[in-house]
Amino acid sequence: LIRGQKVVDTGAPIRIPVGPECLGRIINVIGEPIDERGPIKTKKLSPIHADAPEFVDQSTTPEVLETGIKVVDLLAPYAKGGKIGLFGGAGVGKTVLIQELINNIAKAHGGYSVFCGVGERTREGNDLYHEMIQTGVIQLDGKSKAALVFGQMNEPPGARARVALTGLTIAEYFRDDEGQDVLLFIDNIFRFTQAGSEVSALLGRIPSAVGYQPTLSTDMGSMQERITTTKKGSITSVQAVYVPADDLTDPAPATTFSHLDATTVLSRGIAELGIYPAVDPLDSKSRLLDPRVVGEEHYRVATDVQKILQDYKSLQDIIAILGMDELSEEDKQTVERARKIQRFL
Repeated sequence: LIRGQKVVDTGAPIRIPVGPECLGRIINVIGEPIDERGPIKTKKLSPIHADAPEFVDQSTTPEVLETGIKVVDLLAPYAKGGKIGLFGGAGVGKTVLIQELINNIAKAHGGYSVFCGVGERTREGNDLYHEMIQTGVIQLDGKSKAALVFGQMNEPPGARARVALTGLTIAEYFRDDEGQDVLLFIDNIFRFTQAGSEVSALLGRIPSAVGYQPTLSTDMGSMQERITTTKKGSITSVQAVYVPADDLTDPAPATTFSHLDATTVLSRGIAELGIYPAVDPLDSKSRLLDPRVVGEEHYRVATDVQKILQDYKSLQDIIAILGMDELSEEDKQTVERARKIQRFL
């Protein structure tokens, strides 16, 4: 848009092309291709604003989504149709973990993935696209397994506040029309809130706590409630969460927390040991780690592993100061086991 241009109110929401034709392509918030590979011709256009599925359509039995990543499947399993928060600073391997998940889901379940870049760096989006081409997740002339939707940090706040809904609409098509189990990646969910706050300020609304929009919970809820399992298929969402100033009580991450089923925390300390994916086995949690869901044996093994790793963590100071020789035989065995577990996971 430019100043002085004539604008006509159609009264309709943004409608975007949805269908298998979107796979392997990069689109923006209004569904236009931005990968310079020509228009996307689909049979269907869908509005990006929709109601969450009715209670009667939702599936209530918790199911584990196998990711093929040992530490996640054992200690903090993902729920099919659940929402997972991915916490970690720069350079600890969030993007690599996301690619691994896309690849494993494509191979194991034959499922599709939708990646939403919300208010992040354009360079990262470009790198991700080329890495996906190299790993075969996107095939320029063949069958791709992922669609990309970008509203990067140079876009106006209105676009950044809506781009997550555009990606979600494509994921809903694969769930509802094709009965697929879809993975939806949102990087970064904090930028969704941040853009909403900018729009709110431009509209002259009175801000609430820490300057966020008064409608923060409503905005977040209207999007998160659409991410669910229905009787036809499921959307499992992995959301990278930026925590401003490492303050978990900030309203933006705090509002996100209330919607999550599992958290995967990536630790710089583990990455420095050369262990990838650098998932912290003690900080990562899941609602599904329950004997009624994963079974008694899985639950027992997971809690035993956590106990050994916790004991090892408390012994590390002693090892650093006095060395291994000062430990009792039992403690030496714990350390040996913990190191084997760490390498295995």
